[in-house]
Amino acid sequence: MSWRPRPSGDLIVGGPPREVRRVTTSRTEVLHLLIAAGVLTVDIALVRSQISVSSVPGGLSTASFLSSLGIAAIAAVTGFVAHEMAHKVVAQRHGFWAEFRMSPTGLFFSVATALFGFLLALPGATMIGGMGDVREWGRTSVAGPAVNLLEGAAFLGAAFVSVPVWDSALLWVTLMFLALVNGIFAAFNLLPVGPLDGAKVWRWNRALWIATFGLSVVFVVGVLSVLYFAAPVF
Repeated sequence: MSWRPRPSGDLIVGGPPREVRRVTTSRTEVLHLLIAAGVLTVDIALVRSQISVSSVPGGLSTASFLSSLGIAAIAAVTGFVAHEMAHKVVAQRHGFWAEFRMSPTGLFFSVATALFGFLLALPGATMIGGMGDVREWGRTSVAGPAVNLLEGAAFLGAAFVSVPVWDSALLWVTLMFLALVNGIFAAFNLLPVGPLDGAKVWRWNRALWIATFGLSVVFVVGVLSVLYFAAPVF
């Protein structure tokens, strides 16, 4: 998701915006990205290994959680980091200051939900300074979900290619999981509410919003349908 320079809430903003004409970063942004991506990796691993508050006292599958960390890290990087960097690159290529800032409250909330077996991730946002045109906001906002859909399609295609080539159930399920994560990131962020990307895309180009949101929903439903009803036999 992308925000205006002064969002509500407790996002740690840091120094004042500065105009740039190339893709740049800062130590603050790198630190915030690393923390947010690390927390999301743990969140996704918790959900994937089905560790919840009710099962932790019984010592459910610490091994399962640890084995999920690698896949969860890939999901966090492709689903979250790539999404935010797409916003940043498009904004900075248009000459605006743009950097990611984490939300401590959002990260805490994401861990809390993950412990119960589901994930509502509000890790932070890409801050953009100086942008005021509806079209600029729309183009910058749609970039994140577009990257998620492209990555999701790549993982989905790789999953089907892997069946005759490697004949590995684990690889197939992993690739389908990564496709699903990216599809969910796209669909969630395209909701036309509040500060989410969908609200800005809706104000700019409703036809494009309908196309991208519809595609993301169809993609998620399609991946889930394949997982539950059309999985190949290994």
